[in-house]
Formats: sequence, C-alpha cells, structure tokens
Amino acid sequence: VSIIGTLSILQEEGMNLSDSAKTNMIQLARAEAERLNRLITNLLDESRVESGALRISKQRSDVQDLVGAALEQMGSRVGNRAIKTDIPAGLPFLLIDFGLMVQTLVNILDNAIKYSPADSPIDITAKEVAGEVHIEIADLGVGVPPEDLARIFDKFYRVQRPDNVKGTGLGLSISKGMVEAHQGRITAANRPGGGTIIKIILPAATDEQGSAEPAHA
Repeated sequence: VSIIGTLSILQEEGMNLSDSAKTNMIQLARAEAERLNRLITNLLDESRVESGALRISKQRSDVQDLVGAALEQMGSRVGNRAIKTDIPAGLPFLLIDFGLMVQTLVNILDNAIKYSPADSPIDITAKEVAGEVHIEIADLGVGVPPEDLARIFDKFYRVQRPDNVKGTGLGLSISKGMVEAHQGRITAANRPGGGTIIKIILPAATDEQGSAEPAHA
C-alpha cells in the first residue's frame, strides 16, 4: 500500500512537487520495496525449511568474514547505531553455507534493531567452547517476557511491544531452521539489565574437513 500510494502521488502530482519532496517519496518507496523483498524471501525460505528442500553447500568460513558480510548487507538499516564486535583472532573456521548463515545473522540483527532504542548499541561476540563456536548478538531493547522465551523461535511469534514495530514473526523461526540444518543450536535469553541475547552455536570445522561439502537439510 505504501509503495502504490507513493508512486501514485508521484505520477499524479510529480510536476508540482519540490525536488526534496520527490527525493523523500522515492526513498520511502525504496525502503518499503526492500522490506517487501525481505518479506518474500523469508516466506520462501520458511517454505524451504519446512519442506526439507533447503539446499546447503558448505565451505570453510571465517567468523570475522561472516559477521562483516552480515553487517554490510544490513546497510542503511543500521543507521547511526553503534555495533560493537568482539571476535578474537584465531577462532576456528566454520563449515557452513556462507550465504545462508549471513542471512541468519541479518535476520537476528534486524530483529535486534526493531526491538531496541535507536541510540542503543548492539554487541556481537564470538568465542570457542569445547569444539564449538558461540556467536552472540545482544541488544538493549524490550527483552522477551520470561514465559515466552520458549516461543521466540516459533513461526509468527512476535514480542507484543512496542506497538509500532513491523514484521511477520518469521525471522527467528527461519534462523532456527537454518542453524539446525548446520547441526547447530540457537538459544534466546534475557540480558541482565534489559534486552535480549540470541546465541548461535555451531560445530567448529576440523582440519580433516575439506573446503566444500555439499549437503541437503
């Protein structure tokens, strides 16, 4: 509706609008188009996860590269928000489908941005624990009601506040499916002092594992 309405105004009244008004309307239409594209992608991915048709092509990947690619893909959605990363050098490689795991991090980051104040930082940390790599994304937002923590990865589940947050409740559900397709785990917890911590746990690649390992979910 936003896209159609904006384009209709530009079509009907474009000659009478100032350049700044046109620019603002074009930016609005583009932002809504990008949101619609993400929605369709999530719906398609949810369908593939549920049907077992999600194709995975694994490669040895560096955690720093993974996080960097996710932040780059977030683009303007980050705004002026501070993103703090603590990813030590020397972490083991992961054997993952790089594109799918980037999308998983984007979904989690997008969720953190939606449910936390615009001036609050988001922390991304990673560490090795007993042959696994733990990646945490922590925000300072509204958190999740304790009784609902077990439901946060359910399809269509959404935290009910704040009321103006747009979304479908599919991002974390898809993330769970993608992580589990990599023989990993994903958890949620409330952050001490406020906010949410989403933790992705993936097996570290071993020296014996090759550079590519195609697989199916």
